[in-house]
Amino acid sequence: MKAVVCPEYGPPEVVRVDDVPPPALPAGHIRIRVHVAAVNFPDVLFIANRYQVSVPTPFVPGSEFAGVVIEVAGTAGDFAVGDRVSGAALYGAFAEEVVAPAHGLTRIPDGVDDRTAAAYGVAHGTAYHALRSAAQVRAGQDLVVLGAGGGVGLAAVQLGVLLGATVTAVASSDEKLVAAAAYGATHLVKHGSPDLRDALREAVPDGAHAVIDPVGGDVSEPALRSLRPGGRFVTVGFASGVIPRIPLNLVLIKGAHVIGFQLRDIPPDEFDRNRTELAALLVGRRVVPHIGAVYRLDDAAQALRLVADRKAIGKVLIKVAD
Repeated sequence: MKAVVCPEYGPPEVVRVDDVPPPALPAGHIRIRVHVAAVNFPDVLFIANRYQVSVPTPFVPGSEFAGVVIEVAGTAGDFAVGDRVSGAALYGAFAEEVVAPAHGLTRIPDGVDDRTAAAYGVAHGTAYHALRSAAQVRAGQDLVVLGAGGGVGLAAVQLGVLLGATVTAVASSDEKLVAAAAYGATHLVKHGSPDLRDALREAVPDGAHAVIDPVGGDVSEPALRSLRPGGRFVTVGFASGVIPRIPLNLVLIKGAHVIGFQLRDIPPDEFDRNRTELAALLVGRRVVPHIGAVYRLDDAAQALRLVADRKAIGKVLIKVAD
């Protein structure tokens, strides 16, 4: 089969397209013919060997996909050959075929195309769980979203507006802020502003109830300062490549809740509630992912570079098959 291969660790340009054997199919797993894959920032980190865990080279990168079931091994839930599914894995999605456990797959609802399905799961799932369970955002609250033009950030803008919050979007470019405004952000702040702290104070004079931070770096502390007393700061990741050093006196003075977001920490009943609500939003097309760019499999290095340089707006997809 045709696949993107990372032969050695390095920048996105180290990957190449090769013919490789199809992955083995263990019991309880499902083989999917991939139609569309989505690029996520951790894919870049895996290739550079800068993620929390390492994948031995050579390997096929790619963590999110949509396609059709072509083979089932043993007991695999209620999935059958011909079912349209989407899913996520640590790696393996930038290929004509991927193998995944049944519990890692979601049946694509009727009326939802492959591109939408591939672009929705990781970014919107992360954003919705972070908003609902970690930040506990409710209608009438003020929400600050950092990295508001990226996959998770733009999803958080969309979903925060849908939950009834007034959203302040912070992004690195005018183009990303235009996208955030199109999805309902009320206040727009470019984080290259001379003083981000003052810009946020002007946007949210009474302080934000919550901050969603998938970026880290030098934008985190000003955003933390923008919280009102008792506000919730949710750290989702460090797309800037820099882990911020937060002065704990700010947390003490504000009585702020600083929360590290991980899916495994969501209580099971809340996780099921969030997943059900999110699926209903997708089927009802109340939220549609923003697809900023689509590349061919042969151009996967370009897609990865766009994400690595933080120039992507919304989701970047790789078209694997028709």
